[in-house]
Amino acid sequence: MKKLILASASAQRKNLMKLLKIPFVVRRSKAVEIDTIRTNVADLVKENAFIKALDVAEETRGPAIVIGADTVVYARGKLVLKPKDLPDAKKHLKLLMEEPHWVYTGLALIDTSTGKSLVEYERTRVFMNPLDDAEIDRYHREVPPMDKAGGFDIEGRGGLFIPRIEGCYFNVVGLPLAKLAAMLKKFGVRALMLLVMATAAAGLSGCGGLSTSFNTATGAQEMTAYSTDREQQIGAAVSQELEKEFKVVEDAGLNARVDNIMARLAKVSDRKELVYVAKVVEEKKLKGEEPMVNAVSLPGGYIYVFKGLMDYIKDDDQLAAVMAHEMAHIAARHSIKRLEASYGNLALVLAAVTTRSMAAGGLAAVMDAMFVAYSQDDELQADALGVKYMKAAGFVPTGMVAMLENLQAYDRKQPIRPKMYGRTHPYTYQRIAAADRIIKGELSFRDYVRMTGEDHAP
Repeated sequence: MKKLILASASAQRKNLMKLLKIPFVVRRSKAVEIDTIRTNVADLVKENAFIKALDVAEETRGPAIVIGADTVVYARGKLVLKPKDLPDAKKHLKLLMEEPHWVYTGLALIDTSTGKSLVEYERTRVFMNPLDDAEIDRYHREVPPMDKAGGFDIEGRGGLFIPRIEGCYFNVVGLPLAKLAAMLKKFGVRALMLLVMATAAAGLSGCGGLSTSFNTATGAQEMTAYSTDREQQIGAAVSQELEKEFKVVEDAGLNARVDNIMARLAKVSDRKELVYVAKVVEEKKLKGEEPMVNAVSLPGGYIYVFKGLMDYIKDDDQLAAVMAHEMAHIAARHSIKRLEASYGNLALVLAAVTTRSMAAGGLAAVMDAMFVAYSQDDELQADALGVKYMKAAGFVPTGMVAMLENLQAYDRKQPIRPKMYGRTHPYTYQRIAAADRIIKGELSFRDYVRMTGEDHAP
């Protein structure tokens, strides 16, 4: 077989090429890329891919097939190239979050012995959840953006705010493997591409790969890559990291109150095989910082309520509402499903838990995932299950509505954020209306007004 040469120094492309299980070498192209659209984006990436491949092919002695690739991001009628600096990277990311955008990759193959060439392209539509400035800054501290088209990654922590794509996942990483394999076949190279992520997950986790089970919380047969044992291991590992970053509140009275409510809810959970643990934590604030008003659940049964949220909780029914909601996320396996939806984080997480090492960044990736907003369906389902658990445990279910109204009052004090395209996380008034409907068994006119977002009375 002729030698394969990847005309790119991209680490992402090099890693993807390894998935083809075909020997190759890397030679960086010195070609000057075109960064102006002359006809259309497809022609631009194809031309850049070809000049990169040609540059390396002309320097190659002996028979070889040279692979050139070029990836760009296209949004709002213009190219979003690699950022020049961190402010530029933040500007790029904000632009990409405004509406769905396209990732284009051009591919060029040149046979140095025959002169035969083939040039094609792939494109993928990418949807992003909005992040605020602090979240973007944190992301860029963890993921250097300067070497990436558009300044983001999908295979790592960027996957935490990319809920959906339309097209080839590997194209967004930088090398559309299915397209490349089809092109190589025309040059007589047959790439046996394995089901890489499923195989990696099975090998790293020690399980047999994907399996199906009946989820008693959602009432559906579901596919999962994690056993309950593995889910508990992930939760235990991440809880240790979370408690390093946040201080566990040592208040005997408060902890006894939380433990009592947790014990009552655990008896009625749809997943009684889990050992539930609930704690109150607080962040290490800088002077002048507002306390975090939040609660978070980890896979395997771990629930954390932030001290800042406790200030908005008026009674045990409202605290039970918060804890029942988080328990519902665990019972419905929402956090696990979110990890499984991110191919890159799935492999990192399994590797990190298996080796008990933070070097791979897996545990940190999971903890980041836990603080990303759930989808609208997941949040509303967690509210519904939470009401169910509250009733079964003997709490007053209207505590759910009261708690959500407290959060709505808090939200109204925060800076206004515009409604974004394709919003997947429900607004608080939508959650109030849905919870109220579940409790009452009817949809009132006031509920309808709440759901349309026109009820702004204090």
